Amino acid sequence: MRTVVPDPWWRHLAKWAAVAAMSITAGGLLAGPATAAPAAEPSPRPAATTESARPAAAPSTPAPTTAAPAPDRRAKASTTATATSGAATCGGKLPLGQVKNCASITGDTKQTWKVTSTVDQDTLFIRLREVSGDGVGAQVHGPDGVRACFAGSYLTDCRLGAAGTYTITVSLTYDTGQGAYSLSAESMRTPSTCATLSESFFSFASAGRSGTLPAGLAARCITFTQPTGTVLHLADPGGGGSIEGSILDGQFQPLCTVRYTTECTLGEPGPYRLFLHQSYGDKATYTLKMPRISRAVGCPALPLAAFGDPGTAVGTGSVPPSEGISCQALRVATPGPLVVRFDQYANQHLYWRVFDDAGREVCGEYESWRSCAVPAAGPYTLLAQNSNWEPVTYRVAVTRLDGTAGCAAPTGTTWTQPTLTVHQTSPVQTNCQPFQGEAGDRVMVYRAPDRYNDVFSWLVDAQGAVLCTAYSESDGCVLPSTGTFRVVSYLSRWEPDDTDLTYRMQVRDLNDPTGCPTVRPGAYNAAPAGALAGVRCRVLDLPEGTFRVKAVGEDNYRQYANVYDGDGHRLCTDEWCQVPAAGRYTLVLSGGVPDAVIDDNLRYHLAVLPWMPSDCRPVSDNGWQDAPVRGRLATPAQFDCLELSSPAGAVLTGLFPGDATGAGRPEMRVVDSTGAWVCDEYSLRQYHCELTGQAPFRVVLNSGNGDADGPYSLAFARTDGPPACPTLTAGTTGATVTTSAERFGVCLSIPADERGATESITWKRTGGTGDARLSVFDSAGRRYCGPTGYSTERTISCTPPAGPVTVVLEADAVDATYQLTHRDASQPAG
Repeated sequence: MRTVVPDPWWRHLAKWAAVAAMSITAGGLLAGPATAAPAAEPSPRPAATTESARPAAAPSTPAPTTAAPAPDRRAKASTTATATSGAATCGGKLPLGQVKNCASITGDTKQTWKVTSTVDQDTLFIRLREVSGDGVGAQVHGPDGVRACFAGSYLTDCRLGAAGTYTITVSLTYDTGQGAYSLSAESMRTPSTCATLSESFFSFASAGRSGTLPAGLAARCITFTQPTGTVLHLADPGGGGSIEGSILDGQFQPLCTVRYTTECTLGEPGPYRLFLHQSYGDKATYTLKMPRISRAVGCPALPLAAFGDPGTAVGTGSVPPSEGISCQALRVATPGPLVVRFDQYANQHLYWRVFDDAGREVCGEYESWRSCAVPAAGPYTLLAQNSNWEPVTYRVAVTRLDGTAGCAAPTGTTWTQPTLTVHQTSPVQTNCQPFQGEAGDRVMVYRAPDRYNDVFSWLVDAQGAVLCTAYSESDGCVLPSTGTFRVVSYLSRWEPDDTDLTYRMQVRDLNDPTGCPTVRPGAYNAAPAGALAGVRCRVLDLPEGTFRVKAVGEDNYRQYANVYDGDGHRLCTDEWCQVPAAGRYTLVLSGGVPDAVIDDNLRYHLAVLPWMPSDCRPVSDNGWQDAPVRGRLATPAQFDCLELSSPAGAVLTGLFPGDATGAGRPEMRVVDSTGAWVCDEYSLRQYHCELTGQAPFRVVLNSGNGDADGPYSLAFARTDGPPACPTLTAGTTGATVTTSAERFGVCLSIPADERGATESITWKRTGGTGDARLSVFDSAGRRYCGPTGYSTERTISCTPPAGPVTVVLEADAVDATYQLTHRDASQPAG
């Protein structure tokens, strides 16, 4: 017999630290690392039968998987794990499955306990729990005196050697102070008792098995049998995430961890054992639930629904909070695709999956919300899992995508087909709209709710296969074959008092513009080529080139449109459209926007013009002395053009009546001889326009968005040089000017030798009506000060660069007289 020499105190310290570290990492019971409990509160558990236990058989080898479980010789719960020693008893025999309490251990005292293992290669679950005072630790030695393991404050898996009596020596961690502790041990291979789970426990309708783990208990054994390959759903057993355990196979090898919600496949033969414990050895209640997903039972049957209102083919249920589950039983006669529809509010917290009868996951919500393809005839289980902290009550319907029952009457894809109105009378309804298509057709489905909601839609073929779900830069879906196709759609939002919601739908062929009016290019300074008409599409008969294309409603608000080539590919979206070859093209209002239904009651004009303006009226750049140019934008989508007389490099400003409205303040773009953009009305009104590019330069005008049609009057003035404007002399007299509808722009100059570094400039209306604004331009023609706000009288200070400056006054187009003066601001007013 070997003589065992006690370890010195410093080695104890190292051992206890190692034990604590290993215990924290291992987490006990052959499980992985212990993790923090979920932040959510534990689920409230339904009442369940109180667990009872049976004495466990103690074979020296594992029982064969086909052996029947031992009879359930139930013992009183009070003898299972709650027997304790007297307060004065610290040491002696440690029966398996009992908790022994020691009220006091002091100094360097060693307290010895004896526990017997009846089989070789056993594993003891040892719980040494610190009750109060200083910390404790223990060493476990075998019958031969060889140390087997250390036991610390967490559950220890102590792997033994030969059968026999093992000694557990408990001492204070630092051999000083005083403490109290409890001690418990349980055998993996020959547990003291092991409760048996009945077959009904594995039903989804089972309330589970509830019990209480006493404070200090090492582990509680539960055993069960199921066919190899069974898939179980493991629910959170409760205890605030502190109840955990490991399911062992017939060879005592770990299969799955019981702690948080997950699935477990019993991949090795049983019988199976589950050892539950509380992470810190505290008293805790639990409810164990492990419903079987393979060959599932206890799920209410959910018949498949037709398209349209599902009627009574609706499943209902309530899902417990915090990862609780609910199920529905499906049965399909033939393989094929299904669409699963939960009502909106439930689906905000539920995540659904479909499993086959072997427990294999067939599909899940995230990747299969449009279509869940079941591979074979037979039973399936639909599971819904709740991520919310409150129970969720739901409704659900499942419809075959390859069926046609409940579909609406077929529709066509021509552009003159009436807009469809789709009714939805159930929150879990799925609608079906058939249509005929040819291989290569590029079909676009437009849909929009009649009140705020979300509409989802996609295309399926005759077999229910989903088409065109991948992202594409092209609009619409190209049909792979000729035949019958269907639009599958539904509204997702449903309020409690809703009974019948509607949405509109149009199914249209982008590369077959049947029913679309034809438009050919028009001219500037004339009504638009596309006269006022309905139907959201037009056929554009165009030569090669670049065109200005703009759709405008009766109210003069712009309607954005896409232009498509003969194959249905998008050619352009905005006003600038480059046509690669002569031919016929299709314009569609909001063509690439699926949630925009435009009915025929929207009538619009369509401008189709060569991008480069032609036949433009000439206009002077001496607008301060020449008559303004006048015109009329008589029709929405009309474009006028003017040709400027200024050369390249000149700097211009626009002269506009201050009281102009509607078409009197048109949108403008200045382009060079190649059609390249130079400036817009903002530059002309608020800044300045430098004519870059190639002359001649042209101004394109059209009504602003929503502005009324009507006349316009405007002028342009060159500000960078000749012709020179009349001089504004210094002094109190200055210059008196008149304005009218024929002359609303006034230009005056201040020579370089007659100005100060900072100029004080005043204008004052001395007769007539209206008001005016003022701008100051430097010698390069750049607007340096202003434009000011409109006023009848005002004085401004301006410090332009050295050199002559130009002063421009813009007034209302009414008869008026203004006096303008200037002085050196550094000199006192005289």
